[in-house]
Amino acid sequence: MKSAVETLNPTRVRLTVEVPFEELKDSLDAAYKKINQQVTVKGFRQGKIPARVIDQRFGRGAVLEEAVNDALPKFYTEAVNEGELNVLGQPDVDITELKDGELLAFTAEVDIRPALEIPDYSGIEVEVDAVEVSDEDIDKSVEQLRERFASTSPVERAAADGDVLTIDLEAKVDGEVLEDGVAQGVTYTVGSGELLDGIDEAVKGLEAGGSATFTSELKGGSAQGKEAEVKVDVTEVKSRELPELDDDFAQLASEFDTLEELRADSAKRLAQMKKYDQATQAQEKVLDELLKLVEVPMPEKLLADEIQTRKHNLVNHQLAQMGLDLAKYLEIQGKTEEEFDAETKEQAEKGIKTQFILDELVNKEKLNVSQEELTEHLMRRAQSSGMSPDQFAQAVVEGGQVPMLVGEVARGKALAVVVEAATVKDTNGEVVDLDDEDETGETVEAVAEDVVAAAEGTDTEEAAAAEEKAEDKDA
Repeated sequence: MKSAVETLNPTRVRLTVEVPFEELKDSLDAAYKKINQQVTVKGFRQGKIPARVIDQRFGRGAVLEEAVNDALPKFYTEAVNEGELNVLGQPDVDITELKDGELLAFTAEVDIRPALEIPDYSGIEVEVDAVEVSDEDIDKSVEQLRERFASTSPVERAAADGDVLTIDLEAKVDGEVLEDGVAQGVTYTVGSGELLDGIDEAVKGLEAGGSATFTSELKGGSAQGKEAEVKVDVTEVKSRELPELDDDFAQLASEFDTLEELRADSAKRLAQMKKYDQATQAQEKVLDELLKLVEVPMPEKLLADEIQTRKHNLVNHQLAQMGLDLAKYLEIQGKTEEEFDAETKEQAEKGIKTQFILDELVNKEKLNVSQEELTEHLMRRAQSSGMSPDQFAQAVVEGGQVPMLVGEVARGKALAVVVEAATVKDTNGEVVDLDDEDETGETVEAVAEDVVAAAEGTDTEEAAAAEEKAEDKDA
């Protein structure tokens, strides 16, 4: 076999391949064998039909076609390896010559990873938010805990903000009660903004036994998006009573004996959260600066496929779970379809650039992924997907997603290398040290993996693939 590589542009090549006919022998034998198992000829047992008879009855062309289809992937792969190409996606193959007994020639156009030059990145400097926990932050945290331990008691008065109501609902569209538009014994907190637009205004001032009617756009169900006339009946009004903020509350709501100890623990946890947010912010900003340093030619077909994948995952997984379609989502976001397409393209380009640059760094820095690192990454991905580690691992393996996970870990390690070389300061001008594992157990590499997955869009892609695999299994 002879092959040659022609560079069409920085991200696409054309392979020209010539194969002597004798190298098709194995594929020709396989073609005759396959056809033998599929056809019957009077006077011959199935599988024992001579090649000359198959040629006479079914045509030599059918055999050649089967043989070429079998052989092409092997010769294409040999040509790719010979040219030391890092190909992306499937090639566009064109058979240019097929002379029986003499020669097979074909061309294959395919996208390739562009050659990248990674400049010195040690001069990158970014600024992040300082880790500061105010008394107001602590007060808010303790108040949220206090809300969870609120008690309710029935009252004989009109409903007001903060009250907990028991209500019955009935929705009509065009004067007809919807089959799925009736609900009884619903618990609702006045002022929460949940359920339906307009319900707060309708129930305020009503006592138990009172009712009101209001108009609202339905957020789900068979008449989603339609205007409905909704009748609400209040069957009970309860007031919420918050516990006193004292040592008794600390003992009720936590393992601490005093309110002072509870507040100190809240401050510690808030600091940990802000430290994680700070690390994430640093990684994201360093990545953005790194992307600015490297010129990355964009493979058009790969970009188009990535845009399509992102749209598919958004519409068929994220929006579908919320009961929304793309049109409704754009309406809620206040975006036009053109703006959405432009944003999706920009995100896809960033994801591809991130992968190319960090993969180049993985090779340059000779970074490897251990089984332990892969397992830890899989556990985190499983947790974010809402699946058990075993379920997620099985779905990832069956969906062929393991290389993607390995790539995320390796690229996370590459980003961590860049972050380590960069200068990170907080808004107070203090240098931030991201090297040490924080008290939540998250390492700089783990945070980097999450940042890389978000930039590439692979966090939702893995979840979507896992979800599809789970749905297929259930079906």
